[in-house]
Amino acid sequence: MKDVVEAFFKSRNIINHQMASFNDFLPTHDNPKSRMQRIIDSIRIGEVENERGIIRLDVDKLDEESIDVKLGRITVGTPIVKEANGATHDLTPMEARLRDLTYSAPIFLEFTIIENGIDREPEKVKIGDLPIMVKSKRCNLHREMMSQERNLTQEQYFKELQKAQEDPLDPGGYFIINGTERSLISLEDLSPNRVLVEWEEKYGRPQAVAKVFSQREGFRALTSVELKKDGMLMVSVPAAPTRIPLVILMKALGMDADEDLAKAVVSDERMNDVVFANIEECSVNYNVNNIEDALNFLEKKFATGQAKEFREKKVESIIDKSLLPHLGDHRDQRIKKAIFLGRIARSVLELKLNLREPDDKDHYANKRISLAGDLMEDLFRVAFTSLMKDLKYQLERTITRKRKLRVTSAIRPDVLSQRIIHALATGNWVGGRDGVSQLLDRTCNMSTISHLRRITSPLTRSQPHFEARDLHPTQWGRLCPNETPEGQNCGLVKNLALIVDISEGYDDRKLESSLYDMGVRRIEKELTDEARIHLNGNLIGVHHDPQSLVDSLRKRRRQGFLAMPQEKSHEINIRYNEQINSVVINCDEGRVRRPLFVVENGKLKITDRMLNSLHDGKATWEDLVQQGFIEYVDAEEEEDLYIAIDEDHLNNKHTHMEIDPMVILGTCSGLVCYPEHNSSPRITMGAGMAKQSLGLGSSNYRIRCDTRAHLMHYPQKPMVQTKTMDFVNFNKRPAGQNFVVAVMSYQGYNMEDALILNRASVDRGLGRSTFIRSYPVEERRYPGGQEDRIEIPSPDVMGARSEDAYYNLDEDGIISPEFNVEGKDVLIGRTSPPRFLEEHTDFLTPRRRRETSLTVRPRESGYVDTVMVTESENGLRLVKVTVRSEKIPEVGDKFASRHGQKGVIGLITEPEDMPFNDEGIIPDLVTNPHAIPSRMTVAHVLEMIGGKVGSMKGNTIDGTAFSGDPEEQLRSQLLEAGFKPTGKEVMYDPITGKKLRAEIFKGVIYYQKLHHMVSGKMHVRSRGPVQILTRQPTEGRSRQGGLRFGEMERDCLIAHGVSMVIKDRLLDESDGTIEYVCGNENCGNVAMLDKRGSLRCPVCGETGDIHPVQTSYAFKLLLDELKSMCVAMRLQLEDLN
Repeated sequence: MKDVVEAFFKSRNIINHQMASFNDFLPTHDNPKSRMQRIIDSIRIGEVENERGIIRLDVDKLDEESIDVKLGRITVGTPIVKEANGATHDLTPMEARLRDLTYSAPIFLEFTIIENGIDREPEKVKIGDLPIMVKSKRCNLHREMMSQERNLTQEQYFKELQKAQEDPLDPGGYFIINGTERSLISLEDLSPNRVLVEWEEKYGRPQAVAKVFSQREGFRALTSVELKKDGMLMVSVPAAPTRIPLVILMKALGMDADEDLAKAVVSDERMNDVVFANIEECSVNYNVNNIEDALNFLEKKFATGQAKEFREKKVESIIDKSLLPHLGDHRDQRIKKAIFLGRIARSVLELKLNLREPDDKDHYANKRISLAGDLMEDLFRVAFTSLMKDLKYQLERTITRKRKLRVTSAIRPDVLSQRIIHALATGNWVGGRDGVSQLLDRTCNMSTISHLRRITSPLTRSQPHFEARDLHPTQWGRLCPNETPEGQNCGLVKNLALIVDISEGYDDRKLESSLYDMGVRRIEKELTDEARIHLNGNLIGVHHDPQSLVDSLRKRRRQGFLAMPQEKSHEINIRYNEQINSVVINCDEGRVRRPLFVVENGKLKITDRMLNSLHDGKATWEDLVQQGFIEYVDAEEEEDLYIAIDEDHLNNKHTHMEIDPMVILGTCSGLVCYPEHNSSPRITMGAGMAKQSLGLGSSNYRIRCDTRAHLMHYPQKPMVQTKTMDFVNFNKRPAGQNFVVAVMSYQGYNMEDALILNRASVDRGLGRSTFIRSYPVEERRYPGGQEDRIEIPSPDVMGARSEDAYYNLDEDGIISPEFNVEGKDVLIGRTSPPRFLEEHTDFLTPRRRRETSLTVRPRESGYVDTVMVTESENGLRLVKVTVRSEKIPEVGDKFASRHGQKGVIGLITEPEDMPFNDEGIIPDLVTNPHAIPSRMTVAHVLEMIGGKVGSMKGNTIDGTAFSGDPEEQLRSQLLEAGFKPTGKEVMYDPITGKKLRAEIFKGVIYYQKLHHMVSGKMHVRSRGPVQILTRQPTEGRSRQGGLRFGEMERDCLIAHGVSMVIKDRLLDESDGTIEYVCGNENCGNVAMLDKRGSLRCPVCGETGDIHPVQTSYAFKLLLDELKSMCVAMRLQLEDLN
């Protein structure tokens, strides 16, 4: 069924989930009710009761009758840039990258000022700039934007992208902020509006607790019900200072009759005792018998000693606004809240009576994914509210000053723009979350795709969280079981499986009205035993025959009649939970769903004719979904399904069938051929190293100015392919080469996973790559009119280098391309104004400028590749120089196969010293035989056989998971090609020329060069910079720091008894200093220099008995710090003789 998977990717991008979510957030002609528009329509600023989308000015103090500002339609333009001279033009992503600009579009909003009930002429005002996701609907690279005049074919669209200097295969889905590419990482969180019951340890004993995270319009409130030791059911409500008895709260919400109250909670006879005891307790001890008593009790609880009016408002605010806000914020919804509270209490009692198990928080029905659109919605809501509050303040000031009221002159767009751009640039999001926005990984094409499909958990990395890190059965087909990092993030950072869909959501009010038309009865005060109908966690009614309702809903969904427009029908998932006699319907956004074939009466609904049409390109993926052959299933609905793995296992009980077993893996795990033959941790390592491999990351690498970039010189397609490679364009953007590998030991040089490389292979280009680093410089402006200047610094500039240092620079102070440069060579000459805090005594002479030239990083070298001179947004000159350096494989460089078999080069040997076969063929690489059996990477061996077969036959081998070419076929083809079916060959010793006693296993396998190269890690230092405060050597390779000599190293030297070496390392070569100490027995203070330059003790005045003492500067700092805390340290000197 690989044709079906292919059709999936023909209809959508590999990162379609992020793009669709952001498009849903944007207001466009086909999305008038966008998330942005919904935020505008729901906002209330000022004392507004029921109306939305209104700013009400405080006119009581302004002697006006009433002034409102009504918010209208919001629109987002296309990305443009405004130059320093005021001119504007369309902005492309490449220009934004090169000029360090933010790829953003202006936002316009209609305002209507209403004075005393009379509407003024609407004003369309720019309210800020919104960063635009690359290739989204408002991006200048979007297909619709490029094909406004004519419909473009795929080939024409790719050519247009090339004209815009873009890689046609770039997936998009990221933002460009100040010239850097940043991706929004999807967040996994607990589902809102869902009752979760669990045992919670309190006071040394387990307590049954039910929690609901109720969410509405960005406001999230936790409501919990717990069963106390004495049998009382207590409710915790946000904004309420203490817990409230459940019975009192339900009575306050309008459930007056004890019979109704008991019916809302009780589902088993054993619950009666607890419920009646709670009712009696409230009646006897709290004296609460009706609604009025309950409200009076809450008034005293929440606002003791306040005026009656204030107490009523306080109670009304808590039970209408803070309690279960997803059910509504009006008085009419109170009875619905009481029934929902009854359902929560029932869940607690069922857990206590062992009628149900605790809810599984790791079950994916209880999870929701926040994508780019959701995250931007949260950010925009907060930023827009800040802007509107500021606008209200500015308009009130305008009225006070008796000026004409105009929104255009009062609004400050930077309030919105800066809030959004700062969050995207730093990753610090609203709600206290950090790391939401990350720098896009551009090591290779696979690392980019994987980064955009990543999902993170909000749990802390330092805690065990064993259950959260484990694979859960509901992740099957939704999340990749292997693609997760090793170390502290293991299991918390996950990646999506190959074909998933994350629901965009459907308006639940439209679906609710459809359900009422299908026989669902609204909730009345009188309760029945009928099945309850829950829509997105909200109790909307009851139905007498739940199974027939579910069957009818599923039938209408497959026909496309459940929602309008028709394609929205598949957003809805239905399940009948017999255990709680409820129908659970979900149509909210953020549910991870997977497509499955529909099975009816033991046979696939999809026909061979439709599959042929799909293969010929006459039918599309959307046709399959809309005609009901395939449907998307979430983790909730999947609980009721019986799914076959393939057609051979189908029977009458099955409801669905898997599309293809390979789709349970993610994009990087899918690159591993024959993964079912490997140990699982090795696939995890293989997926991780696919993201570290060097290859052709993008086709426009010559134009880009990335801070660091890698380029493999001769990347190749693998001989053993997987079907996943077609979907991620791996063959067009490869990252590795096919090596001839022999598995044998070689004089001890390939112990511990080390590799032996053939020098002849290296000389012909095997494993060669180029490392490109960008060096940017901007002529900054400073307060007072001073600015940087890019020029060759003159000799009188402070800190100027020798004349030879600027030899490579042209007259304009910038180096030319193709110059060979070494570490610390000057690339761009620059002078800056002096620091303003600097002491300056002579006012007649001008201040000397400082030398701040840009140099090549220490220990790096290469050739100047490109020099780009442009202007930043502020009209300041911006220069970027890229330096390329060739990375030829050397001892210490890291290579890895696709099966987690990683190792560093232990020896590069001459071709005449490599073992050879009877045809004189020598391997490119020799690896250790001990690496394979213990790691159980059988697929590594299979790939070597497959690669050998493919090389002889001149075609590729299919190694797709669960459906690749079988081993028997490969071995028979090896026999046909004249080799032994085992893959072993007779080889000869290169030194003696004699035949080796053992046959050597030899084949062709795809190896990847990783970015961990010894040239980027090797670090030595004899002398260098020190920290200003402690005078100890700086730390880190990038700062030319010293190598850390830690406690363990010190202990080794102590064990050897080499005390002078310890003194040399930790004192003389670190921060040794001479301190002068007073020798007076009663003093012992550190001496100081007086005005005449002689040493004197500041305490006893001693001048003759002062002695030099060698100590560390850190000890001197300790003495000074203790003195500052009024602790006098006295040093006692002894004669060493």
